[in-house]
Amino acid sequence: MKRSGPLFTLLAGLLLAVFMLSLNATTGTRSTSAGSDTPADAVSASPAPSKTPTEPATKAPAATATPDRPPPSSGRPSPAVPNGDYAGRTDDDSSAVAVTVRDGRAVAYFCDGRDQESWLKGDVEADGTMRLTNKKGQVLTGELSGRRIRGGVDMGQRTYGFTADKSLEPSGLYRATDTVDGTEVDAGWIVLQDGDQVGVLRRDGEAAPAPRIDPRSGAVTVDGQQLTARPVTP
Repeated sequence: MKRSGPLFTLLAGLLLAVFMLSLNATTGTRSTSAGSDTPADAVSASPAPSKTPTEPATKAPAATATPDRPPPSSGRPSPAVPNGDYAGRTDDDSSAVAVTVRDGRAVAYFCDGRDQESWLKGDVEADGTMRLTNKKGQVLTGELSGRRIRGGVDMGQRTYGFTADKSLEPSGLYRATDTVDGTEVDAGWIVLQDGDQVGVLRRDGEAAPAPRIDPRSGAVTVDGQQLTARPVTP
């Protein structure tokens, strides 16, 4: 009985030692495992890299559109075609035609030098075409090309073709209106480039050939009274 006591004591010590070793092993494993376990949400929730604040970009001021401004006006309409004076004869050489163009407007005179005449006016288009009319329904149509107008005059009962070339002073179109001895006088003249004159004078509406004028001064004598014929413009 005395020998079994120490044996039990030794066995008890061994059991205690085994228990302690087992306890230490279990504790270490759990500590290591606990230290290495990283929750999934902790990984995904890692803070995003901080962004360095930048100054807002300075926007350039929007360009202000400047509306096109028309050039200063001189107060006069721009001519559609060059200004000029044109004079010539009808195709049958029976009459004469003169046309004066100023700032896109035109005035024309047709006369046969005896008793037939017509004053007409209207616009000249940019392409040189024109249609001039009067209250009597007479019409001049023509086209200005270069230094010449080619067209026709419809007098109602007959149409006269004509060609009028650009002329130099004193060639051109003249007119005089006045009262002579109580009679109203209205006369028109076409002075051609070769110096010939074709005109009609009306006294109270009665037509007759017009006397010659001095194209340099416009002087003309009608029934003993001196009048002044002046260039005609639209």
